[in-house]
Amino acid sequence: MEIAQIIGFVAGSGTTFAALPDLIAMLKRRSSVGMNPRMAAITGTFQILWVIYGVLIGSTNIIMWNVIAVMTNYLTVGAYMYFRGQEARS
Repeated sequence: MEIAQIIGFVAGSGTTFAALPDLIAMLKRRSSVGMNPRMAAITGTFQILWVIYGVLIGSTNIIMWNVIAVMTNYLTVGAYMYFRGQEARS
């Protein structure tokens, strides 16, 4: 594996999992308090463009990490909406 692939792998994993702590914290708290879903929604939307770009240039690292990141960000938005709805009914 060449150095560019290693750097791409490390960079991709770091940026992909940067959103995970917010999702995990919200799931543990079972609350949307303190969360703002806009950043996750905006980031997830632009990561779709990164996936398309990765397909166009044939970069497995870009495709793989951004697909995971899109899912993580939209799971965050979905969890926020779910817990927000639960809190509104309480």
